[in-house]
Amino acid sequence: MNKFSIPLSVLFCFLLTGVFAQHRLSGKVSSAVDSLHIEVCTVALNNGELVVNTDSIGRFHFDNLTDGSYTLSTHCIGFITATQTIVMSGKNKHTHILIYPETDNGDTIEIVSKGPASHLGDVVDMGIYAGKKSEVIVMDSLVVNTATNNARQVYSRVPGLNIWENDGAGIQLGIGGRGLDPNRTSNFNVRQNGYDISADALGYPESYYTPPTEGIERIQLVRGAASLQYGTQFGGMLNFIIRKPVADKKIQLVARQSLGTYGKGSNGLALYNTFTSLGGTVGKVSYYTYFQYKTGNGWRPNSDFDVYNYYGNVNYQISKRTSIGFDLTIMSYLAHQPGGLSDDMFNADPRQSNRARNWFQVNWRMAAVHFSHKFNETSEMNVRVFGLLANRYSIGFRPNRVATVDDGRNRDLIKGEFRNIGAEIRYMKRYYVGGRYNVLLMGARGYYGNNLATQGLGTTGSDANFSYVKNVVVNFQYDYNDYTYRNKNLALFAENIFYVGNKLSITPGLRFEYINTSADGYYGNIAYDLAGNIILNDTVYESRSSARQFLLGGIGISYKPTSKMNIYGNISQNYRSITFSDMRVANPSSVIDPNMKDERGYTMDIGLRSENTKRFIYDASFFILNYNNRIGEYLTSDASNRVIRERTNIGRALMVGVECYMEYDVMKLILPQTKVWSGSIFTNSAYIHSEYVSSGITAVQGNQVEFVPEFNLKAGARAGYKKFKMSFQYTHLTQQFSDATNAEEGGVSGVVGIIPAYTIMDLSMSYEYKIFKFEANINNITNQYYFTRRATGYPGPGILPSDGRAFYFTLQVKI
Repeated sequence: MNKFSIPLSVLFCFLLTGVFAQHRLSGKVSSAVDSLHIEVCTVALNNGELVVNTDSIGRFHFDNLTDGSYTLSTHCIGFITATQTIVMSGKNKHTHILIYPETDNGDTIEIVSKGPASHLGDVVDMGIYAGKKSEVIVMDSLVVNTATNNARQVYSRVPGLNIWENDGAGIQLGIGGRGLDPNRTSNFNVRQNGYDISADALGYPESYYTPPTEGIERIQLVRGAASLQYGTQFGGMLNFIIRKPVADKKIQLVARQSLGTYGKGSNGLALYNTFTSLGGTVGKVSYYTYFQYKTGNGWRPNSDFDVYNYYGNVNYQISKRTSIGFDLTIMSYLAHQPGGLSDDMFNADPRQSNRARNWFQVNWRMAAVHFSHKFNETSEMNVRVFGLLANRYSIGFRPNRVATVDDGRNRDLIKGEFRNIGAEIRYMKRYYVGGRYNVLLMGARGYYGNNLATQGLGTTGSDANFSYVKNVVVNFQYDYNDYTYRNKNLALFAENIFYVGNKLSITPGLRFEYINTSADGYYGNIAYDLAGNIILNDTVYESRSSARQFLLGGIGISYKPTSKMNIYGNISQNYRSITFSDMRVANPSSVIDPNMKDERGYTMDIGLRSENTKRFIYDASFFILNYNNRIGEYLTSDASNRVIRERTNIGRALMVGVECYMEYDVMKLILPQTKVWSGSIFTNSAYIHSEYVSSGITAVQGNQVEFVPEFNLKAGARAGYKKFKMSFQYTHLTQQFSDATNAEEGGVSGVVGIIPAYTIMDLSMSYEYKIFKFEANINNITNQYYFTRRATGYPGPGILPSDGRAFYFTLQVKI
């Protein structure tokens, strides 16, 4: 070896390293407002040294980059230029760039990428949605009545939803779809900012709390395929995203005052609503908070209410890669319950009420901590820890014969106490295999619920007194029922997007669930003869426990033949455990099968939707929902030949349907160059065929499934001139059944029977002038008398009429 060999070897190794130390910089460009991909966006490296354009789903890449520091900038029409520094050091890197629309005089952000409804992108906020049926509702782009949380208007662009409308003030949300019971949205995994808000996610998934629409930025809805990431429910996931702190102000104040009236002959003021929010950013700290107070008299007598809502959020940006935040939610309301009606009572006068002593009270307290950390440009994690302390109390006179005059006897009192805590961690990794970009999401969830349920005699008064009194007739000191319900849940989940070329992606996923539920307590076993005398008076103690574990699977496919079209498909397994109310609650109009089984099945979607279009937006899909061991109610008789309703596993239900949403920007066709006029029309339709394909219950097999209107249509138009906007909405649903036997007559209780077809029209308008905004709404323009629900228990039993025509006015100040 000569004297030059060592230096030459070192030099050769150095040059070889330089040749092979060339890496790929990849990324995606999305809108910071609605997370939609930005296509044909110019991405420049080092002020134009290298330039590429994003593809149809917002992706870009630069190859053969050596180690070093690079300046990356985006240039997209209608968006503010974003710049960031990238350091390449020994490996490939991936970055996700969020860009903001250009502002209008620094006051408002106009959403330029899409209208009021769209779908979620492949990857949004630590979630994978490629190939899934999803919708996003951007609240600021709607012209609707937000003071009353009017679900018929807010969700008008989501196909196939069946909405219960017995709560005119919007205190509780009741939506279902595809044959799922709308009761308090219990067939969806309902979340706020990504964490659970229902009473108990497994044992009692009813949402007594719904955030005020005025404080919501957008609503995400993912259909049944969400079972792999967000829980096992057949409905999917519903996530309310609260407004974010403004980034360019230390303080921003929004104050809204709303009044409502039912017009001539009303029961006083229909609504007074005040909503005030504060938000801003000071250095590394950002905050947003609001307070809402709502009071009024319902459309019927004995339906007054008072509602208090508070929300507070504080975030601290620890570093460029790490942030932590805290949410606090407090809600309290007291509502008078006017009771249900029989068919005869509704036909005679739907505004009547013969229940003056029925009350409902809810207190909800939630807290959540969310922590986010970005390890590098390709790896990030998010941790959410959340807890709930809540209760719901109901008291009233509620006999099975709803026409019975209240004789002043002791009222029935039911109390529920909910105490649960949970944590969810998510890890996302973007990586390359064979030069192809892929995304892996893994997560784990732990949940513990400890809930109390009691039922017994309440006072004889007419006030909202939720105290038990001694029962001198039977052997119980206070309660007919007294139970402790516990839930333990551990879940592991994973999904991965495999991109095959630039047009096709395949997303398989798995979810492992371990559930352990228990019930400990006693109930009163009381029987009466035909004369009403007690012939059996006993106390039954029981302890029930069930532990199970199972694996759910699914797969999604997305194919984009062009930059404007997306063909998607998904099939996922679903599961729903029996709830606490399925175990033991005394109800004068029903009995519960003690041997009920959990529900299982699957959901499948195949659809075609637009991608990044502005003039014509569409989403048409075909779905199948297979529901085994569906829990429902049917009419039967007991040993004394009394007609009763039994809640049990009805059988296997199959729902097959087509859902279609279309919106066309008419003004871009008529006046393509206009900047002051806007106008669009939309239609949202669903056709669903439902059937009990098998059942062990006589006269059920072959019947239609309850809560399934065959046709569900919503259509409307929106027009605007400068700061003035107006919208009109038409809603029509065909008749539907309320129980598995397809009973047509409600009888003395009004609990079962047909829910007749109905047609409703609404008109809304708004006008902005500097810091002021004025809104006006007319709900149910033609003053139709209709109902969407026959309640089996509270707030019934019986028919719960929906509101007639109502007028609302809102004044907003924003500084």
